[in-house]
Formats: sequence, structure tokens, C-alpha cells
Amino acid sequence: MNKKDLSQDIVKSHVLYSLGAGLVPVPLLDIAAVSVVQLDMLKQLAKVYDQDFKESAGKGWISAITGSTMARMGASLVKTIPGIGTILGGVTMSVLSGASTYAIGQVFIWHFSTGGNFMDFNFDKAKEIYEREFEVGKKVAKEMEKEKSQSETNGDDVYTKLEKLASLKAKGIITEEDFNEQKKRLLSNI
Repeated sequence: MNKKDLSQDIVKSHVLYSLGAGLVPVPLLDIAAVSVVQLDMLKQLAKVYDQDFKESAGKGWISAITGSTMARMGASLVKTIPGIGTILGGVTMSVLSGASTYAIGQVFIWHFSTGGNFMDFNFDKAKEIYEREFEVGKKVAKEMEKEKSQSETNGDDVYTKLEKLASLKAKGIITEEDFNEQKKRLLSNI
């Protein structure tokens, strides 16, 4: 598998994780959960492109590229409304989280594949790509959410995800600890 395909697989898996993290019912905790997912994605993408991962730089670039988190916080805070707010805020936050993760992934794939690293970022170009890919990401996240719901009904998807996780572990993209943690989470869904 080439770097581009492997990178897209990493992004897709993290979009799925972000969809789930966006459903965390506690306002603002959902944003923190999505941020952890996005940082993990950057760490894995950096490894694919042989870049030194700097968590502080990753956090800084995510914040700078995504701009203010006020839009996501708005969806998060809707969850404080009893009943319907939790449902509406969760669905909105989930899709926005997935879209943002997708867009950030595309920005870093572009950046790393053109020889960039965490220290030589073209902010204007990254912001332009993020905004364009965020719109694409909304569609991708909605489609993945739909597929996720369908596959959870079937139960077949767990085995496919386990195979992908094993492949990522074998290639050194994720650690044994990450693999075991995700495997445990997947198997609990059966």
C-alpha cells in the first residue's frame, strides 16, 4: 500500500472515531475527545511520512487551521438542553467532528506529501484546503455515519475493522497498546 492510500485509511478510521467522540453526551468533553482523536491521526500521518511528531505543534496547527472552536462549541452546548438537545447536539457535533477530522487529515496529507514538516507550514494554503475539504468532509462524515449504522446492525464491520487494525499494527503505524485498546472497543460492540 502506498503512502497516499495508507494515509487515507488513517484519516477514514479517525473520522469514524471522531463521529463517535462527537456523540459524547457531556458538553465540552466531546470537543476534548475529538481533539485527542485528531492528534492521534496527526501522529500516525507523521509516521507514514517519516516526520517527527510534535504534540505541541500538532495542537497549535489544529487550532490555527480550524479557527475558533466556537461553531463546534455551539453544537456541544446544545447538548445541555434536556432531551432533544442531547440528540440534536450529538448528531450535529458528530458530523462536524467527522468533517473537521477529515479536513485536517487532508491538509496534513497535502503538507507532508509535498515535503513539509511541522515547522514549515504554509498557513494560508492550509486554511484554504481545510475550508474546501471541510465541506467535502461533511458529506463523507454523513455517509460514514450512515454506513456505520448499517454495518453495526449487520455486525460484519467489526471483523473488517479488526483486520485493518491488525494491518496498521503490522506496518508499525499504531502501537501494540493502541491495537489492543481499539480491539477491545470493537469486540465490546459484538
